[in-house]
Amino acid sequence: MHLFKPLEWLILDYYICFISIRMSKTIYNRIKSALADKGKSNKDLADALKIAPETVSSWCTNSAQPSIKRLFEIATFLDVEVGSLLVSNKSIKS
Repeated sequence: MHLFKPLEWLILDYYICFISIRMSKTIYNRIKSALADKGKSNKDLADALKIAPETVSSWCTNSAQPSIKRLFEIATFLDVEVGSLLVSNKSIKS
């Protein structure tokens, strides 16, 4: 007798895949934490840069990265050094 039914196996496989993908995501920027440090929201940044909130969200989740020009605009908006928005290359494991 199986412990799981076929549908339960599919759900379990999906969950394991989802967890492994989430755990292996490389973090390149600190935009989300910089926004929190400054008491700003994704919407605040999106409004300031006149871009879609979904774009800021993708940066905050590290699903996408801003251009260098945008990174400087973000740093200006948050009044921080642009380098503080990036994760050190020494901490990124390949």
